[in-house]
Amino acid sequence: MTKPPARVPLTATEPTPALRSISYGGGVQSTALLVLAATGRIDFPLFLMANVGADSESPLTLKYLDEYAKPYAADHGIELAVLDRVKRDGTTETLMGRLTREGSRSLPIPVRMSNGAPGTRSCTADFKIKVIGKELKRRGATPAAPATIGIGISVDEIHRANNRRVEPHEQIVYPLLDLGLRRTDCARIIREAGLPVPPKSSCFFCPFHRPETWHDMRRDQPAEFEKSCQLEDLLNERRDQLGKDHVYLTRFGRPLREAIPEGVDLLPGFDEADGACDSGWCMT
Repeated sequence: MTKPPARVPLTATEPTPALRSISYGGGVQSTALLVLAATGRIDFPLFLMANVGADSESPLTLKYLDEYAKPYAADHGIELAVLDRVKRDGTTETLMGRLTREGSRSLPIPVRMSNGAPGTRSCTADFKIKVIGKELKRRGATPAAPATIGIGISVDEIHRANNRRVEPHEQIVYPLLDLGLRRTDCARIIREAGLPVPPKSSCFFCPFHRPETWHDMRRDQPAEFEKSCQLEDLLNERRDQLGKDHVYLTRFGRPLREAIPEGVDLLPGFDEADGACDSGWCMT
């Protein structure tokens, strides 16, 4: 009797799940997204934070990251990876390092020109978007199988949302908008998880700070305020050498030390917004 041929086991391959990540900025909105992911209300097992540098990021944000965000993510099975900008020669570049490099003429931040308007910037693209995009590509994202990137923009900041595909291997989504959540909702979600509400995230010298933010920094973080003043001084020393107009970190057309007087609680007009990064990759 002829034996039937041996049965070859099927080796069906499971499709590789598409990458789903949150761009984590360390602020209120993206921390709320961390809580939502940890509690199963959104499906994002990966959080990527593009670190502009310990000499550039707000020290309050970095403190919150180490003391609260990282432990919380680890306790709930969420991967929170902090990424540096690494150049082709293998060295790490920070935003402050680029601004203060010997002989540099680079102005990658949106400094205010003499008329008060913000200048062009490349900081978000170079130190946020490209850094996260490079990591997603390393993890397998391709134009044919793009990664889904969640951005922490809430309903009250819907004007900052857009569907621009900065990298061909990414697809941008806005989970907080889908859930109809405002910034106040985000703060509530964070508190309900037993976490303190984080401070607003940004580079400490960002020209998009509101005037009251500068005022609070001068009072509560004098070292960071003075570093910001020194940066503004350095940029204008170089502008003098090039025969160019001065630039400023506020819209008021004068040096930061003068624009934000010491010991004044609130100045007229200081309740007006000085602007905000419209990409959503920063200040979330």
